[in-house]
Amino acid sequence: MLRVVSAPTDPRDAAPQYVLPLVVRLERAEPPERTDALEASARAVLTFLTDPRTTDPAGDWHDAVHAWTDGRIRKVVRRARGAEWRRAEALDGLTVRHRSATVRVFPPVPLDGWPRDLARLQVGGTDLDDTEPPAAPAAGTPVLWLNPALTMTAGKAMAQTGHGAQLTYAALPAAAREIWADAGFPLAVRTASPERWRHLAGSGLPVVHDAGFTEVAPNSATVIGDHPALRLP
Repeated sequence: MLRVVSAPTDPRDAAPQYVLPLVVRLERAEPPERTDALEASARAVLTFLTDPRTTDPAGDWHDAVHAWTDGRIRKVVRRARGAEWRRAEALDGLTVRHRSATVRVFPPVPLDGWPRDLARLQVGGTDLDDTEPPAAPAAGTPVLWLNPALTMTAGKAMAQTGHGAQLTYAALPAAAREIWADAGFPLAVRTASPERWRHLAGSGLPVVHDAGFTEVAPNSATVIGDHPALRLP
C-alpha cells in the first residue's frame, strides 16, 4: 500500500478510506509470467486513471476516484480463474491484456465495502515466476525498478508497480503524459542491481514507500519510476 510520510494530523487519515481493486487472471494450466503480470498491473492502473469515466467530472468513476485519492492511496490485487474470473469480468471495470497476463481494474471501493464477487477472491497464491529472465528494456522505455533488497509475492509487487506507475505519471509534464498515453503506456518492470538502485534512490525520481502492513517493513522503498522525461540532461 502506498504511503506518503506526513504529520500524524494529515487530513487524509480522517477521510473515508477506499481501495483500488485489481484482479489478475490466474488459470491453473496457464499462469502468466511474473514480469508480464507486474507490467500489466502498472498499465491497467494508468489506463484506468486516464479513462474518460475517471477524468470527466460527469464520468461514472470520477467521484469514487476522487474519494480514493482524498485518503491513503491503496491498491489490493486478488486472483481469479474460471467462473470466478467470468464473474469479476462482468463487474464494472476495465481489462488490460499484456502478453501472457490479463488484469482487470475496478473503481475504488470502501475498505469494508468490496463487491461480493471480488471480496470472495483470494489475495494469496500469486507466487508467479518467469520462465526466462526478462530482456533488458528497449532504449527510451519507461522502467519501474524494483528494490533488489526486497522479496515480494507477485500480488504484492503488482500493487507496488501500480503505485509506481501512478506516481510516475503524476510527476510528468502534461505533454509527456499525453505522449505516453497516446502510445498505450509502454513500460518495463525490472529488478535493479544494488548499484543501480543506489544511484536511482538519489536521483529525485518518484519512489514508492510502502506502509508495511504486509510482506515488507514499514516505509520500505519498493519501486522507483524511471521515465525518460524525468531524467536530468
